[in-house]
Amino acid sequence: MPPSEPRTDSGPLRRFRDPAYVPLCATLAEVRANIDRIDRRIVALLAERAAYVKDAARFKRDSHQVAAPQRQAEVFARVRALAVELGAYPEVVEAAYRALVAGFVAREQADFADMEPVGEGERR
Repeated sequence: MPPSEPRTDSGPLRRFRDPAYVPLCATLAEVRANIDRIDRRIVALLAERAAYVKDAARFKRDSHQVAAPQRQAEVFARVRALAVELGAYPEVVEAAYRALVAGFVAREQADFADMEPVGEGERR
């Protein structure tokens, strides 16, 4: 019976048929270390994005504006095009952004509900 997880300290067991493919790592451990490094950068960027999403709630009049369906459609089209431009999988990028935006909209709705309108004299 084969192990449930692959070994991480040995060489590859398969190769791509595409002769143009250039391997990036010698072991699965090296692959995973690079993925972990990238995940740390992604999470840091998500934290930065979250701060801007929270700030955006200050500029919205109601929950429909928080949801911003037209803006969502623009974001999905933009990131899909970026994925094509940068050589990523467009379907994966779009799916990730759909989940990401849904989570951020839910959070922004909660932030919005925890706010109060500013008076005319407080606007800048």
